[in-house]
Amino acid sequence: MIRPAKTPSKEIPLDQVPGGGKVRIARVEAGHGLKNRLAAMGLLTDEPIEVIRNDHRGQVIIAVKNSKIVLGRGMSHKIFVQ
Repeated sequence: MIRPAKTPSKEIPLDQVPGGGKVRIARVEAGHGLKNRLAAMGLLTDEPIEVIRNDHRGQVIIAVKNSKIVLGRGMSHKIFVQ
C-alpha cells in the first residue's frame, strides 16, 4: 500500500513573522548557551507565542506566557516557528 507523503509543516524564522501573528516554536537552531537563555525566558518548543511588533528591522517584540520579551534580530532569526 502506498501512503501519501506527509506535507512538511512550513517552518520560518521568527524574524519573518509579521506583527500580530500567532505561531508555535518548532525548534531553536543555536548553541547551548542561547538555548538555555531562551528556555529561561519561557521560549520552549511547542510554546505558543504572539508577535507584537516586527517592522523587519531592529528588535522583535513577542508575548509569551503573559510576558512581553524583546529579542534582537539575530536571536529571533535562530528561532523557527510554524
